[in-house]
Amino acid sequence: MFNAANIVIAVAIVLYLCMMVGIGIQTSKKNKSAEDFYLGGRKLGPFVTAMSAEASDMSGWLLMGLPGLALMTGLAEASWTAIGLAVGTYLNWLLVAKRLRVYSERINAVTVPEFFAKRFGDKSHMLSLIAAIIIIIFFIPYTASGFSACGKLFSSMFGMDYMTAMLLSAAVIVLYCTLGGFLAASTTDLIQSIVMTVALIIVLGLGEGLIGGFGTVFENVKSFDGYLDVFKGFNIASGETGSYGALPVVSTLAWGLGYFGMPHILLRFMAIDDPNKLKTSRRVASVWVVISMGVAILIGVVGYSLMKAGIVGPYDGASAAETIIVDISKFLSTKGYIPAFAAGIFLSGILASTMSTADSQLIAASSSITQDILVGGFKAKLSQKKTMIIARVSVIIIAVIAAFFARNPNSSVFRIVSFAWAGFGAAFGPVILFALFWKRINKWGALAGMVSGGAMVFLWKFVIAKLGGVFAIYELLPAFIVACVAIVVVSLLTKKPDDELTKTFDKIKAEMKA
Repeated sequence: MFNAANIVIAVAIVLYLCMMVGIGIQTSKKNKSAEDFYLGGRKLGPFVTAMSAEASDMSGWLLMGLPGLALMTGLAEASWTAIGLAVGTYLNWLLVAKRLRVYSERINAVTVPEFFAKRFGDKSHMLSLIAAIIIIIFFIPYTASGFSACGKLFSSMFGMDYMTAMLLSAAVIVLYCTLGGFLAASTTDLIQSIVMTVALIIVLGLGEGLIGGFGTVFENVKSFDGYLDVFKGFNIASGETGSYGALPVVSTLAWGLGYFGMPHILLRFMAIDDPNKLKTSRRVASVWVVISMGVAILIGVVGYSLMKAGIVGPYDGASAAETIIVDISKFLSTKGYIPAFAAGIFLSGILASTMSTADSQLIAASSSITQDILVGGFKAKLSQKKTMIIARVSVIIIAVIAAFFARNPNSSVFRIVSFAWAGFGAAFGPVILFALFWKRINKWGALAGMVSGGAMVFLWKFVIAKLGGVFAIYELLPAFIVACVAIVVVSLLTKKPDDELTKTFDKIKAEMKA
């Protein structure tokens, strides 16, 4: 329902969306080749690299999933997840970023599947084809979660039909992605990371102010046994105290392993203009991740007091509580036009977190279809112009499929993201690490790791985890271990890599030490 306050909010959001599309139009002029469209011509600066990587990483999970989880279950799962992600972020930048940037340029790879094919001398392009299929399989639900977050936002705020809201959001993302490609996605991600940061900090301050300070916040939740205990947790909906022992902690920390296999983050590493500037990027990224996730969790804790005061909610579970920032914005919009405009900025922050991930995923998935399946797998001979056209059409097709999967408004953003995150982390993470640090790995070992890791995510999630007990852990951890074992065993049982491949590996290793 559109009243005066909602119109002001809508104006703020429309201005933001127009700015994103404008960036897409502007950067489209710089795309002269497929490498420009997929990697921005490897011309990203250190700050853009850092902020676009982390903004594309966090998705709507940061402003919706994480606060909702903290609000309804306490600090345990949310905190250990955040710690795992913070450590994973730092290690990914430290271990993978520079080596992957140098290696990918040396072998002239512009996508992650192409890097696998050229790193292991796979002239049949079997590796890149399978990697591309894995990317499409897991990116579709990941992108769908982003579309779903946008749909929830507009549906909750303006009373719009969920499907209409979700499709309009998807259309804007597709528009600037098809125009500007990777450079548009990275530039908008930088802006979106700033909007997300501002939104997080102001929402936290506002929420804390509305209920009388942090003293009141912690007073309201301390009676819940385990809510503030990172080894217990407390389910607000059921009123039950949880237990977070060593196994759940290790399982949740395993979120950090996912970073090593995220194609949209790895592409940022490959795209920086100067590998020596990655140290600056690492520091910026690590600090931003720690602060943003810490603030998001605090918003969740403050959210209980806001719910108790009747300002937001009530919520019947973590999925429902994912709209907490939307509901705070609703309340704020009733206090005048300036607060309503501020509410529009908060909501733009949620849009930013969602769009920054969805755009990166669409570009990565599009590159897989064009470069790795059509050109690499089926040996299609395409001109630069045709490649660009197919790349843009691919973005649209993937978005349409993702929109179909996002049609359920009751899906949990947090749970969808966690599954896709596990898929990429297990299928690609071990292969990336062994490809960069173990000379003996060959294409058969890489293939075994990729397939076993991806398959184990499904097997553990939908079969083994249902046994409960020690098996009820995050599927990424066992799948990652299985993939590592498969890589080592199969590589040692099959032929050694060719001399040319090992010489290139040794040159990269020497360059890293220089």
